[in-house]
Amino acid sequence: MYYYNDFDASFVAERNRQFRAQVERRIDGSLTEDEFKPLRLMNGLYLQLHAYMLRVAIPYGSLDPAKLRQLAYLAERFDKGYGHFTTRTNIQYNWPQLRDVPEMLDALAEVEMHAIQTSGNTIRNVTSDHFAGAAADEIEDPRPVAELIRQWSTDHPEFQFLPRKFKIAVIASDTDRAVMKSHDVGLRIVERDGVRGFEVWIGGGMGRTPMVAKRLRDFLPRADLLPYLEAILATYNRIGRRDNKYKARIKITVHENGLDEIRAQVEDEFPRRRAVFGGEDQALLAEITAAFAAPAFKNTDPAPYFAARDADPVFRAWSDTNVTAHRTPGYGIVTISLKAHGATPGDASGDQMRLVADLGETYGHGDIRATHAQNLVLPHVPLADIPAVHAALKTLGLATGNIGLASDIIACPGMDYCALATARSIPVAQGIATRLEELKIEHEVGHLQIKISGCINACGHHHVGHIGILGLDRAGVENYQITLGGDASETTAIGSRTGPGFAYDEIVPAVERLIFAYLDLREGEEETFLEVYNRVGMAPFKSALYDAEARAYAAE
Repeated sequence: MYYYNDFDASFVAERNRQFRAQVERRIDGSLTEDEFKPLRLMNGLYLQLHAYMLRVAIPYGSLDPAKLRQLAYLAERFDKGYGHFTTRTNIQYNWPQLRDVPEMLDALAEVEMHAIQTSGNTIRNVTSDHFAGAAADEIEDPRPVAELIRQWSTDHPEFQFLPRKFKIAVIASDTDRAVMKSHDVGLRIVERDGVRGFEVWIGGGMGRTPMVAKRLRDFLPRADLLPYLEAILATYNRIGRRDNKYKARIKITVHENGLDEIRAQVEDEFPRRRAVFGGEDQALLAEITAAFAAPAFKNTDPAPYFAARDADPVFRAWSDTNVTAHRTPGYGIVTISLKAHGATPGDASGDQMRLVADLGETYGHGDIRATHAQNLVLPHVPLADIPAVHAALKTLGLATGNIGLASDIIACPGMDYCALATARSIPVAQGIATRLEELKIEHEVGHLQIKISGCINACGHHHVGHIGILGLDRAGVENYQITLGGDASETTAIGSRTGPGFAYDEIVPAVERLIFAYLDLREGEEETFLEVYNRVGMAPFKSALYDAEARAYAAE
């Protein structure tokens, strides 16, 4: 992975020094909260319902053991013993004291981490495939490109005050594991006639107006990436709306102006941008790529892994869901669920983070990933060592075998923490997962993505959930709308609303009815929930939700 050079280290240190002075001025009253707000947001510090919240960047989800151990230290020293992994592969601390934040940032700098551009109307944390460098289906590791974009975009003077926040994702396979088409700009590394470049997608996003990105360019030569991104951002900066923050994202700019007009303006701007690039970016990309060289994989006998699967049905069930094929024979990709039944999705304690760091160091070539689905990954584990990894995970409640199943729920913090939320998300996720565990049907149900947001901003990605849940305030009462048919994969789709919402105490039974309706409707155990929905449509699921007879039957 990429490690800081002298410039990176000095840049972060200077930013931390500046922010320390700003915090001191806020504490002594020299700055009001309104004056302090834009300064703290530039450094990832929010003011939530109960306390400040610090959002730490995990660029493209990549961690090493030292970084994860430091995150554990921060959780125990400055928070309540845990951190919350988010859908942008960041980690949030919900309870820091303002006076402690500069010390937290200095501690992050010790392991080459920071909180810069995790907030504000700028280019946010670049995301990528959490299986990057390990996936059997990628044409190359996309993380060097993501790192190039991170370096180019950090403190870019032209793009610090965009109309709204701007999110970029980079993938390198036909399979989309980064929800690329929900980003302001999505990049897919492709090969055309033996030459590699990029498909460029623009205008995706969730929030109150969800949209799937549109293809702006079929093929962009590799050397043109940064000037083309500058052309996109310059166009957006020039014509994006600033009169209404709800209409300021680039998806609205594309929608209101039309894709052809946006393409024309970008292509007009592009030659001017390209003319000022002298190839230094490509030399830098070559240096970055060298930092992402594959580990020295070991040639080990995988027999212990298969013997453990034969001998232990619990291990077999866990490995069925949590272990993915690696591009290197004899290796597996291990996904560690942060979704134990009844737990808060995405939360990890200090002890749990240290355990994962130890496992990554001992068995995983020192490589650890955070995922947009709020889990952790050891991308390079010899198959022979996976039984030992599983045994260690069990000691701290991290061996839940539910990746891709119904209790692997994405959920935002909701009204338990967020000042913008209008309903609770965490208790709903906990209630659904607990009920699934009681029914013991998850493995029978199979692949099912449930996603929950506590407000219209959609941080829980509910729009692209097979079952999406949106919590709203209706005259002071929590009300939960359900959408069906969303898709977060390469066939991205926005879910459709089923009808009237459900009260807080009705939402878990409603989800249960949907699941049992699916089991009744499917034609064979291999047909997934989304496949059934796409085949039969909304009507039978709507009937299961709202018909009095169906509700009475489900209650028996």
